[in-house]
Amino acid sequence: MPGVSFIFAGKMREKYFEGAFAEYLKRIGGYTKCEVREIAEQRLGDRPSQREIDAALAREAQEIEKAIPKGAYVAALCVEGEMCSSEQLAQKFSALDGRGVGRICFIVGGSFGLNPDLKSRADWRLSMSRMTFPHHLARVMLAEQVYRAFTINAGTRYHK
Repeated sequence: MPGVSFIFAGKMREKYFEGAFAEYLKRIGGYTKCEVREIAEQRLGDRPSQREIDAALAREAQEIEKAIPKGAYVAALCVEGEMCSSEQLAQKFSALDGRGVGRICFIVGGSFGLNPDLKSRADWRLSMSRMTFPHHLARVMLAEQVYRAFTINAGTRYHK
């Protein structure tokens, strides 16, 4: 199966999210090589203008682009992306493996999301829900779903 990379804007600070995320990374590691890269989230004031937000997202996008492994299949998490079931995610992994894709790279923006150009460049735009989640919780949820996809493909009892 392809390796997995996660690129996140910002650092996790909540111990309970860090612990849950670390647990799923450990579990994913039983199936494939997994790496995590965090880039600095641009700091903005309490009421940034749209121009300030756009500039910050452009700076983050430059750093994210540098962190994407060469040749990786890029999945950008964004609310306007495609929703899929756990089984469909597992099928996606299998299909990519069948095409010879060596690495899947998930990118998750900070509190203002991802730069539009970065989303357009992605191979796949994925949405976990139309709801909004704290991006640190979204990291945990994404890692759990990646782990679940591997267990589905392996035929283990984790997925019911």
